[in-house]
Amino acid sequence: MKTVLLGLMILAAGAAPVRSAPAIQPGYWESTNRLLAPIHQTSTDKRCITAADVETFMAGPSNRHYACTYPGRVIAGGRIRLKGVCVSKTGQKVSVQGAGAYTPTSFTLTADIATVFLGLNIVGRATTDARRIGDVCPVAP
Repeated sequence: MKTVLLGLMILAAGAAPVRSAPAIQPGYWESTNRLLAPIHQTSTDKRCITAADVETFMAGPSNRHYACTYPGRVIAGGRIRLKGVCVSKTGQKVSVQGAGAYTPTSFTLTADIATVFLGLNIVGRATTDARRIGDVCPVAP
């Protein structure tokens, strides 16, 4: 369940944009993802976002476990609001609602998630704080 909730929090951080302000800048990014409830878990990730990846990153369509849609989303003026549903390959649905802020070099989001697991209602809260840490990405080995 920890992996499910953390994965959804990361997905929520990448909702599709409706922007009037500039997108995030390409470069080397570091994000800290915290699952605050129902359990506590923190992970830090570094990734390269190229100019070609910016729109995909901001759109965050899915990861390999979930397909997400955010019919209620606004990403404009440095603010993020989203509301949608992620569905796993096995059909498990998870409601996602989040809010946060972004600049060309930073991104923060708090997301509330809800699902039913083995007949139990499970709710959670997660945050993502990301920042651009460099213009150039390290060369992969």
